[in-house]
Order: sequence, then structure tokens, then C-alpha cells
Amino acid sequence: MYLTATSRINELTPEERAVYAKLTPARLPEHVAIIMDGNGRWAGARSLKRFLGHQQGAKSVQLVTETASRIGLPWLTLYAFSLENNLRRPRAEVSFLMRLLRSYLESNLQRMMDNNVRIRYIGRTRELPSEVRDKMQWAAEATAGNTGTTLTLALNYGARSEMVDAFRSLSREIAQKGTSPENITEEDIHRHLYTAHMPDPDLLIRTSGEMRISNYLLWQIAYTEIYVTERFWPDFRGIHLLEAIAAYQRRERRYGGLGEAEREGAEEDVAEEQDGAVEERAAVR
Repeated sequence: MYLTATSRINELTPEERAVYAKLTPARLPEHVAIIMDGNGRWAGARSLKRFLGHQQGAKSVQLVTETASRIGLPWLTLYAFSLENNLRRPRAEVSFLMRLLRSYLESNLQRMMDNNVRIRYIGRTRELPSEVRDKMQWAAEATAGNTGTTLTLALNYGARSEMVDAFRSLSREIAQKGTSPENITEEDIHRHLYTAHMPDPDLLIRTSGEMRISNYLLWQIAYTEIYVTERFWPDFRGIHLLEAIAAYQRRERRYGGLGEAEREGAEEDVAEEQDGAVEERAAVR
């Protein structure tokens, strides 16, 4: 049973309300995931230091989260810090990102409370510095009673490592219960993912124009609609979230099946084939 957020449309900006007015509220996605990309390139294009791009990106996180809360979006999951970032970025940049995370949680906690936002995390967070984990726990406990949008930050996250962790956990369960491996189902794997408590994303947004998934929620996005924008993350705002949702609502989700027009065509083909078979049998007689 997933939480249902309450909308506060009156708090949207006039520009956001104009876009929202074109949406079908009953068809809003339940879960939006975002790959926040382009902080460094945003800074480079302005001859600024990379850390200023990350700081501006942190502002975008809060502004987009507040718009999500106002329209009643139940789940928002942001790729904040990948496992690859932790392993391959310069140590000075990683240290700055950790300080930025602590600062973000401290300075935005009251805004999260005001917007009824609950914060959670996925990833190998146990590998983050203890002072960062303490601040994360503090923010999670403070917002645990909120019932609006659940903001999930993917931190030290990689989808392949998530599946490794899930398979390890499942293997321990199998050993304890004596279950036959042949009886393993997709639901069994799902139960051991970091995201077992939330629905799969309906919409995945990637900023900066890159056409990659970047090891993000690989299991969960099997049938997710993907929206890519050239806009760098520091320039991404709530109105752009609404524009992405508008594009999502113009699509027809098939989940491996046929679209309405395709189904009608397939039914006509079957009918014609059946009529042809009847005529052929009559001719034989």
C-alpha cells in the first residue's frame, strides 16, 4: 500500500499552473525518477568552478521537490551520487559533495517539513562517511511522519550493485528456508531490492541531453517512459518537471502489448484470416 500525496495546486507559480492546466490529474505518474546530469558542464559553460555547478544543482533539487509536492506526486527518486562517482571522481570533489549533502539536509529540513516531504535513501549508504550518515538519519527521522511526496536520494548507488546485494540477500533467505532455486520468482527478487517499498518509476527524466541510463534503476525501469532534455540540471525547475509529465501523458504505455490502434488492426487481421479460412473450407466441400 503506497502513500497518496495531497495536491496544493494553488501554490504553483502562474507559469507552472499554465502547464498543469493542460495535464490530466488522474493520469499523473505515481513515481518519477530523475538522473540529475550536467552540473559540471553548466559551470564550465559559465567559466565557473565545478563546485558552483553542484551548489546550483542542490537548489534545483529543492525547487523540483516542492513542485512535485504541490501537484501531489507520491514518489520522486533522484540519482544524487553514484557508486561510480565515489570510486572515480577526485577525492576533493567527493569530499565537497559530501559536505554539500550535509548542508542541503540542514538548510532544507524546514522546507521539507513545510511541504510535507518525507526523505529516504537507497544505495550502499553504509559506505558513506559517518558524519554524513548521521545527518541523513537525522533528516529521515525528522520527516518520517510526513505523508506527502517521498523524496528518495540515490547515494553511493549503482543498479548492478543493488542487484548483487539483492541476490546475496535472497540467497541467504533461500538457505534459511530451504527453498528450491527453481521456485524463485521475479517478486522474490523485487522484495530484496532497495526499492521494494515503492512502485517502479512511471517516468524517468534525464537532463543534459545524454542518451544513457548510467546504471540507474535497471531492474525497475523495464517499462518506464524515458524523457531526455538538453537542459542542464542546475537550470531544471518545477515547470520543466511539469513539461516532462505533459510529454509522458501524450504517450501510450503498452507494457509489451499492443497499442489501441495496433489491437484494432490485429483484430481485423484475425477476423479476415478467419473469414478466409471459412471460405476455403466451403470451397473444398
